[in-house]
Amino acid sequence: MNAIRYRTRTGCSWRSLPHDFPPWSTVQGTYRKWAQDGVMRAVHDELRERARVLEGRNREPTAAVLDSQCVKGSAQGGQYGYDAGKKVKGRKRHIVVDVLGFILAIVITPASVQDRDGAVPVVEQVALEHATIQKLWADGAYTGEVIENLRKRTNIDIELVKRSDDMRGFVVLPHRWVVERTFGWMERFRLLSREVERSIESSREDVFHAMCMILLRRITSGTHRFARRVRLVD
Repeated sequence: MNAIRYRTRTGCSWRSLPHDFPPWSTVQGTYRKWAQDGVMRAVHDELRERARVLEGRNREPTAAVLDSQCVKGSAQGGQYGYDAGKKVKGRKRHIVVDVLGFILAIVITPASVQDRDGAVPVVEQVALEHATIQKLWADGAYTGEVIENLRKRTNIDIELVKRSDDMRGFVVLPHRWVVERTFGWMERFRLLSREVERSIESSREDVFHAMCMILLRRITSGTHRFARRVRLVD
C-alpha cells in the first residue's frame, strides 16, 4: 500500500520505485488485482462515509455537483481524444461529488467526448448507487435533450449554475466551486496531473487511490467538525 501511494504521489514508473519497497512487479501485481476485485473502490466508499459522519452529515448524500476535467495524455498510448474547445489531447474525467467535495462517481472517457454525453453514464451511476440524491448542480455545458432525458430517467433535479454576462475574470460560483476544489486536490498528485496509464480502468483506479489518501488525512487530522465540537466540550 505504501509503495502504491508513493507512486500516486510522485508519478514515478513502477520500475522506478525505491528499493526499500517490495519488488516493483509485486507492487504492480497487487495494484492490478485490487483494481480487478474493486478493493480500493470499496475502501474509498467506506472512508467517504466515515468522513461525512465526522463532518456532521448523513452517510449518504442528498445533493451533489457534476463537472468534467480534461487532462493531457502522454506518449504511453491508450484511449485518447482531442477536445477542440480546450485544445487538449488526452482524456476527460467526468465526476460527481457531494457538497464536501468527496467523489461519488467517476467516468473517464477520451477528451473528444462532450460534457453532456459524458454526464449520462456518471449521473446514471450516481442514481443507481446513491438513491438518496435529489439535487445535482452543474455548469452551463450540461444542456440539451440529452440532459432533459437524463432528468426524467433518474428523477434527479439537475440545476445549471451559470456565469452572468457582467462577470469578469475569476468568480467563485455557488455550489460549482466545490467540484473545482476537488480537481485542485487531484492535481496535487503528480500521477493525476497527466494521463500516463494505457487503460482507462487504471486511470480511474489512480483517482481512487489519491482520494483515499485525502480522506484518510481528513479523518485523522482532527480538523473535522466533530473533532472541533469535542475540543470545545473539553
